[in-house]
Amino acid sequence: MVGVTDEDIAPAVVGVGPWEGPWPEDPRFDPELLEHGDRRNVVDAYRYWRREAIVADLDERRHDFHVAIENWQHDFNIGTVVRNANAFAAKAVHIVGKRRWNRRGAMVTDRYQHVEHHSTVEDFVSWASAEGLAVVGIDNLPGSVAIETTSLPRKAVLVFGQEGPGLSEPVREICSMVCSISQFGSTRSINAGVASGIAMHAWIREHVFGAHPEL
Repeated sequence: MVGVTDEDIAPAVVGVGPWEGPWPEDPRFDPELLEHGDRRNVVDAYRYWRREAIVADLDERRHDFHVAIENWQHDFNIGTVVRNANAFAAKAVHIVGKRRWNRRGAMVTDRYQHVEHHSTVEDFVSWASAEGLAVVGIDNLPGSVAIETTSLPRKAVLVFGQEGPGLSEPVREICSMVCSISQFGSTRSINAGVASGIAMHAWIREHVFGAHPEL
């Protein structure tokens, strides 16, 4: 490309600069962001808002489903699951097993998404039962039903296993149903980060847009 410089092909700066004109009196706005600009990865409606104000606003309209992922071996997909949960406004993400996880894949969306921890499967089951949530496993196990043609419970927690082994046996036993994601290539599975986005969108299509699957 003759005459094209690195500056010409550099990505556009994300966000907005300092606020122009009189500052808004709305307490949701952050004075520091108004002064210096807002380069965060947030939608335009939240520009210049305090983080606490964004979380509070999201809490008013989060959906009725939760997401859980097992973390016995420090699964690197958890960050992507959290990012997807934020995109689809899940009520919360629940990590079952080890508390520590790699936040890089979350792209700082964990600042706006509720993330809870359950050290054991038993703790997770007790919580889900107390909340009246159906535990729906997402895995391509024998006997699973295709998520594309299955109705998902409105009040549910979608559970994902780790890369490789999938759902652990204790979690399989407590699932009210297990849904598989149809695949058409040569690989036997897709990772939990990708699977979580597909499953959450299936819930959104049914319970937000009314696109009920063909049973």
